[in-house]
Amino acid sequence: MFSTLSLDQKLLKSVDKMGFEQATPVQQQAIPLALAGRDLLVSAATGSGKTAAFLLPILQHMIMRPPPKEGTRALVLVPTRELARQIGKECEKLASYCGIKVGVITGGQEFRVQRALLRRDPEFIISTPGRMLELVNEGSTLFDHLEFLVLDEADRLFEMGFDEDVLAIIATCNEQRQTMMLSATLPAGVRRLSQVLTNPARVMVNPVREQHESIKQQFILADDAKHKEKLLLWLLENEPFERALVFANTRDMATHLSGVMRYKGQRAGYLHGEVKQDVRNSTTTAFRDGKIKVLIASDVASRGLDVKGIDLVVNFDMARKGDDYVHRIGRTGRAGEKGLAVSLIAPNEWNLKASIERYLKVTMEHRKIKEIPGHYKGPKKVKASGKAAGATKRKKKS
Repeated sequence: MFSTLSLDQKLLKSVDKMGFEQATPVQQQAIPLALAGRDLLVSAATGSGKTAAFLLPILQHMIMRPPPKEGTRALVLVPTRELARQIGKECEKLASYCGIKVGVITGGQEFRVQRALLRRDPEFIISTPGRMLELVNEGSTLFDHLEFLVLDEADRLFEMGFDEDVLAIIATCNEQRQTMMLSATLPAGVRRLSQVLTNPARVMVNPVREQHESIKQQFILADDAKHKEKLLLWLLENEPFERALVFANTRDMATHLSGVMRYKGQRAGYLHGEVKQDVRNSTTTAFRDGKIKVLIASDVASRGLDVKGIDLVVNFDMARKGDDYVHRIGRTGRAGEKGLAVSLIAPNEWNLKASIERYLKVTMEHRKIKEIPGHYKGPKKVKASGKAAGATKRKKKS
């Protein structure tokens, strides 16, 4: 129970209002260490409750300590705009009874608007690194009094090339701060970033290689991209689901598939890195509200898209790495709910599937779909017998 974690009644009231009943394993381990003032290095799988694991202790400290006269007290750096907005909303809900001002800073928004937001001196900022570094370089914000720094999805920050921006921002921060780094995996680049931690306590919960017990993982063999389209449509028409998330490896394929599925009667939308911010916002909201049932996305959505009720994930294109595969399927089966992940495997993806299975030490179930309308299955072999055989011969003879 959260009541055993030494949290202020204001936070417990927010937790109760949000429907959080039981602290997850990562929250049970990380929150007491963070409340004790320790730097943290947390490795936990997607959907394990990492966000509240760092938000709650930071808000607790901010309630208990007198605020500085000016400046930001807490900064969270994340790789994607979607994740920044998601964390911002959760932070606002948790801080709703605390009177703590929260601001979200990302690319894709008007610079002057964000500069004005910083002038209102929010105590808690969630931001993507590129836009924050721009604001830091022009002197719009100062982190001289920063008390808490969080690097969330640190592996993704590194993979997306944000490590230099992150280190440049950290160089402007108060050295007497508490720092937390959270990551699903710990590749070499993340270990480099972890040097900004001081004697960190390590929390390892549900490592990314562990199979998602609540997710049924299947694969279906496909001939080519056209065959995959028919398989995808069959799944959407025959598999019961509330919301489906489909992954493509390119933005062109995501856009194309969305058009095909809409033409076939599916309520589909697409999301990728080239989509304008206002369209991304409206698409995500429509998906969350159920106006869109099928969202086709590039890997920009494999992190940071936290929508309840995603019970079907389809890899139209197979993930290129085992960690990416885990992050994709982790969009379903969250918080103990059941989910289904289906990968459509073309001949050139067989070795990729096999390598991911070896890396994650899992075996996907081979699912066969016998009837795909309009798909060529080869010539049928018919055994002629009895009168039918004789009739055939007589017909040929005449």
